[in-house]
Amino acid sequence: MDKRIAIVTGGRRGIGLGVVEALAALGYHTVATGVSPEAGEGLEKLGDKVSYFRADSASTGDRKRLLEAVEREYGRLDLLVNNAGVAPKVRADLLEMSEESFDRVISTNLRGTFFMTQEAAGLLIRTAEESPDKPMIVNIGSMSAYTSSVNRGEYCISKAGVSMVTTLFADRLAPYGINVYEIRPGIIKTDMTEKVTEKYDRLIAGGVTPIRRWGTPEDIGRAVAAIAGGALPFSTGEVINVDGGFHLRSL
Repeated sequence: MDKRIAIVTGGRRGIGLGVVEALAALGYHTVATGVSPEAGEGLEKLGDKVSYFRADSASTGDRKRLLEAVEREYGRLDLLVNNAGVAPKVRADLLEMSEESFDRVISTNLRGTFFMTQEAAGLLIRTAEESPDKPMIVNIGSMSAYTSSVNRGEYCISKAGVSMVTTLFADRLAPYGINVYEIRPGIIKTDMTEKVTEKYDRLIAGGVTPIRRWGTPEDIGRAVAAIAGGALPFSTGEVINVDGGFHLRSL
């Protein structure tokens, strides 16, 4: 195939779907993953611009099957977007967080991101050797990487870890011309934030973000598309905040 090939983990809905839609508009063919047996209407309406592959990023076997299938079908990989992530099922105080919840969140958000990147590295390197357009990796992090939320500490820890995964692989893969980036979303309107809509409505109205609105999956998709389109060729290990200015410090 002449088209560039992308993998977007957790691409069925929310931020992942926003990324898939942006890449489709850019001309990529995207392999979107998810744990559901069905692709869902959002992916289906993109037609042959996307393929759905049922895979759990936390599963060693699923990651291996995914990369084998992509190499067999397309023979290349131009972009890996590590987006798959979960929030705690119960927002428990730090002093009451269960080991089960900690392990579940870390397994998908951090362990899955690290080992998906490791698993994909071979195909990314081979593509880099054969293509003038060097492959890239984008990790979807979170402002929770540096923002304390004591009722979902496992999520914060997982996203802080994702930032170091970005740094490590940016360093390790630079000799192959493979750049690695982190997109750091802020308050984004998705299923994950639906239960705390009222809280974030109040915070946004009160100015917690200089840009006083919710972020959208489309905002994240545009940022990924800018990277995937080659806008930052002399940057690697870079963190791009897409958070309405939340990261700013002002007096």
